[in-house]
Amino acid sequence: MKRSGLFEGNSKESIHLSIYQHVMNGVSRTFPFVVCTGVLLAFSYIVRLLIANYAHVPPAGFTEQLISITENGNQAMQFIIPVLSGFIAMSIAGRSGLIVGLVGGFIALISNQGFIGSVLAGFLAGYTITGLRQLSSKLPQIVTTLRPVLLYPLFGVIFTCLIMIYITSGPIQGINNAFMGWLENLGTEHILLLGLLLGGMMAIDMGGPFNKIAFTFGITMLYSGNYAPQAAIMAGGMVPPLGLALATTFFSAKFTEQERRAGRMCYVMGASFITEGAIPFAVKNPICIVPACIIGSAIAGLLAMLFHIGLPAPHGGIFVVPLVIGNPFLYLAAILAGSFVTAIIIGLLKQKPTIE
Repeated sequence: MKRSGLFEGNSKESIHLSIYQHVMNGVSRTFPFVVCTGVLLAFSYIVRLLIANYAHVPPAGFTEQLISITENGNQAMQFIIPVLSGFIAMSIAGRSGLIVGLVGGFIALISNQGFIGSVLAGFLAGYTITGLRQLSSKLPQIVTTLRPVLLYPLFGVIFTCLIMIYITSGPIQGINNAFMGWLENLGTEHILLLGLLLGGMMAIDMGGPFNKIAFTFGITMLYSGNYAPQAAIMAGGMVPPLGLALATTFFSAKFTEQERRAGRMCYVMGASFITEGAIPFAVKNPICIVPACIIGSAIAGLLAMLFHIGLPAPHGGIFVVPLVIGNPFLYLAAILAGSFVTAIIIGLLKQKPTIE
């Protein structure tokens, strides 16, 4: 029986949804690494500031070790890439895909394939395990018991690593270098456009691939001593949950009681730079919520650049505002401006709930 166009469309939609779910599964597992290492880095910056600039004493003992996190924090951040690919693979193929995805992500890390390579490694590892399951389904029972602990990891790692090293490495490095170079050129020639772009990218998928590309770029710039992009990125990432929190407060009639409770939590999540706090609202009403968040985040990023704000910490939200290079009050004003714009747009566009 020939499938109709309707079913074909549904099939394509389900494939896109499946890919998105696998990516988001990986992204959600990287979140603790991002938050933990970011807060530790921010805390170490504060300790360095207090000890070196105000106490005027050389750090020693525990303080010295704590401050060393500033220099070595990027090592902890590097866990993000293999963890992302590992859990994408696990989402596709179960536990057997985890080790293959982790190794594939490590290859992406050491070969400078970055976030794109990490995502590709996760899908490659997951579907390699799926293929090995089908190929080995006819094997004798005595061999079948060895599949999860020996055959899948061994052949999965070999195949995934060969592809990552000899096929994807060159093209992905070229794409990453070209994109990073384009963003760097924007930073020198069109700095306001860069702030607009980075801020908006943080809200496009709220923790997904676009968000992480911008975040990775910000961290890269931190290591090179350019603190302005990270300020725009953090401002843009704080706006979606803060904007929704304000919207549920000032336009409460347009939200259900459950949404209003979630909105109150968004104050905390936004202040902590947890963009993912806006996802439940975006999933429920993407046509209204996503554009409003992108516009507000882009405005916040643009204003952060306009005010010449720099931020040496990759995470921490409002708790690292004391570390701001420039005027911290103008930085808070940029975040609040973007958040209020988001809230107003949502208040104008969102319809009242039909069921409370």
